Amino acid sequence: MVGADARAGRTNRGREDRNATSGSIFVSGPLGTQPGTAARQARMQLEADLESLPGLAGRLTGAMLDRIETYVALLLAANQRLNLTRVTQPQAVARQHLLDALAVLPQLDDLASPRAVDLGSGGGVPSIPVAIARPDLSWLLVDSVAKKARALAAFVEELGLRGVEVVAERAEVLGRDPRHRERAGLVTARAVATLPVLAELALPLLLPGGVLIAWKGPMAAHDEELQRGARAAAQLGGGPPELLAAGPPQLGGHRFVRVPKRARTPARYPRRPGEPARRPLG
Repeated sequence: MVGADARAGRTNRGREDRNATSGSIFVSGPLGTQPGTAARQARMQLEADLESLPGLAGRLTGAMLDRIETYVALLLAANQRLNLTRVTQPQAVARQHLLDALAVLPQLDDLASPRAVDLGSGGGVPSIPVAIARPDLSWLLVDSVAKKARALAAFVEELGLRGVEVVAERAEVLGRDPRHRERAGLVTARAVATLPVLAELALPLLLPGGVLIAWKGPMAAHDEELQRGARAAAQLGGGPPELLAAGPPQLGGHRFVRVPKRARTPARYPRRPGEPARRPLG
């Protein structure tokens, strides 16, 4: 979890590279100015975009924006070593990472539980921006790649995010762990899997009344995927997927797919790690 993982992830090199001013294990010397500058530019673009969107304007305080700017600097600096994201230009970071993540906020106003799980967290999008904007939620960030999980844990510690834990594990394993099975009110996933696969990874983690929200591109969530996702969800205690309205125009037609959890998931799901992807339901 966060405390232990973050400390374990701090290598000797990371300690040597600690910047005395910022306290970051990622930013030091001449390279450190580049992520910081890009982060400030990304923040400016994000603020401009947020002000133009009625559903998002006013939702973030100045302190939240400060923390998001720090997160971007950490992400871009760590990306020089870990290849966490291909999106590095300030405007692209603001829109493809930050705005894309924060656009989900209007969907989170009435959750069955404040416990949330983000699958395939990678560099921390969408979970970290949303965790900053919604500090009342408690998050479990999940990535099966240990080096990414260590980076996430270090981000969380640097940002001082309370109620956010990181685990390097497969979703199929967590779905059978009584500490996590059917405990969450929200599961999020961006660019993780098709809906039939994602349903088996996510729905066992949700309590009845919870929701899975998946980020999909403008053409990704077509009718066939929704139909297959509906058949898979029905076997897992879920309702039919709902394709929500397109996100902000700056995102080029990206959409959210919402899958409600209506009943308990049968004990045989999820199947063994890798099996949902090899033999999808639906």
